Amino acid sequence: MSEVNYPITGACQCGAVSYILKAAPLKMIACHCTECQKLSTSAFSITALVPADSIEFTGEMKEWSRGSDSGNENAAKFCPHCGNRIYHYNPADPSTLKLKIASISDTRVIQPTMHTWVSQKQAWFDIPPGVTVFEKQPGVV
Repeated sequence: MSEVNYPITGACQCGAVSYILKAAPLKMIACHCTECQKLSTSAFSITALVPADSIEFTGEMKEWSRGSDSGNENAAKFCPHCGNRIYHYNPADPSTLKLKIASISDTRVIQPTMHTWVSQKQAWFDIPPGVTVFEKQPGVV
């Protein structure tokens, strides 16, 4: 794979919300929980963990939140026009954002190295060899 040069841009489907990602994500995670399956309308959702100060957003976003198995609140920002999720975050620690990375302009960056909640994985999907795997959320029994 050729090297990805930062900054790179991203946007929702309608373009009303856009962003500039200034640095490489800290982690790239594929989550197989049933909530992420609903969110992505697929077998899993891919999220890039990024420091909040490494990304700039433009455009109006709405917010929605729910509790999580860890006991934390999982808040989400999304485009009010097309409905695309832009990112999730924990309001108790907004220093790291969980960017919904499929909206990025240079998709070469999308290479998950961790798969979580594989206990809820779709049976037909095979996890690639060499990635870190968690039955549930890391740190959750």
